[in-house]
Amino acid sequence: MSKDVNYQNNPLHGLNLKTMLTEIVDHYGFEILHAYLYIHSFKTNPSVDSSVKFLKKTQWAREKVEAFYLYKFKNLPKVSSDQFELPPRDRIIPEDQSPGTPCELSLEDAEVLQQQRKSRANEYDKLAGRDSPKDWQPSQTKPKTQDKPWSKQGGKSPWKPQAKLTSSAEVKVSGTTLDPWANSRNKFKS
Repeated sequence: MSKDVNYQNNPLHGLNLKTMLTEIVDHYGFEILHAYLYIHSFKTNPSVDSSVKFLKKTQWAREKVEAFYLYKFKNLPKVSSDQFELPPRDRIIPEDQSPGTPCELSLEDAEVLQQQRKSRANEYDKLAGRDSPKDWQPSQTKPKTQDKPWSKQGGKSPWKPQAKLTSSAEVKVSGTTLDPWANSRNKFKS
C-alpha cells in the first residue's frame, strides 16, 4: 500500500541553500547566526557565498541551518518524535501547520542558550564518568615523558623495522621475498 506523502508543505521544498541563507542573513545577520548555531564560517569573514560553499560540503552544518530556518525563521512548531531523526528537508509538515513570522532573537538570549547547553553537557559528562572541562586542573595531568614508554630510552622509539623494501616493491622478511602486488599481477596476465 503506497502512502501519498506531501512534501509541498515543507518550506524547504524547492528552496536552494543560497536563497535560504540569504533570507536568514537579511533578517538576522551573521552575528546572531553564529551565536545560535555556533558555525565558524558565520564568524570569520562571513559571506553568503563562502557559507554556502561550506554548508554544501558539511551535512551536519547544513541540517543545523535548515532546522534553524524551519523552527526559528519560519516559526513552525517542534517536530513530532517520529520525524525527529529525519533531516529537515525530508520532514513532513502537517497540512494544518503553516509558517509564521520569524522569532525575535537577541545575543543575550543566545548567551543564555549557550549556558544551558554547557550545563547539560556537564551533566552528561558526569553521568558518563568524565570530568567536566572546568573541573580540569593542569596539575592533575601526567608529565609528557610518562605518556610515551620509549621516552625513558633516550627519546628513541623501540620500534624497529622488520622488513626492507627493494626497488621492485618486494619485501624481504626473514630470508623470503614477498611481493605485495603478486595477486593483482596474476589477474592481468591471464
